[in-house]
Amino acid sequence: MSAAHLEPYREPSSDVYRLAVGRLATGVTIVTSRLGTTDHAMTANALASVSLEPLLVLVCVEREARFHDAIVESGLWGVSILPATARATADWLATRGRPLHGQLERVPTHRGVTGVALLDDSLSTLECETTDAYPGGDHTIVVGRVVSVEISDHAGDALVYYRGRYDTLA
Repeated sequence: MSAAHLEPYREPSSDVYRLAVGRLATGVTIVTSRLGTTDHAMTANALASVSLEPLLVLVCVEREARFHDAIVESGLWGVSILPATARATADWLATRGRPLHGQLERVPTHRGVTGVALLDDSLSTLECETTDAYPGGDHTIVVGRVVSVEISDHAGDALVYYRGRYDTLA
């Protein structure tokens, strides 16, 4: 068996970079926040566990997205880790320009201890309180302390994002 040939790109474009990192399978989540009486939500795969002591997680949010101001101002946010059956939800909440008010009406949710909306059919959920926010190019890296966790007793296949499309992970 021969080694795979890797094509080097010097000073890669954003398209080449997107192609390269698209080969990293990532979990798909819905991140929610509540500002006043309005729920905000977005589909995210730029999420990572940061620390076990203290419990920290990070999410990267595009600065131009309307969700950005909500998560930064609120300081409270939730993460719903999606099962493979939630492709339509992931697509809906990734749609730019969708109506802000009522965007979660078609998705069964419940309120967590912080008051943010969490998706009912999630594999697990996290509720976070922002501890830090860092500039990261055209995104903000939001770090939060995990204040609540829910784990479904119905483990199912995970929804993943790989090479520009949704897939499943058993």
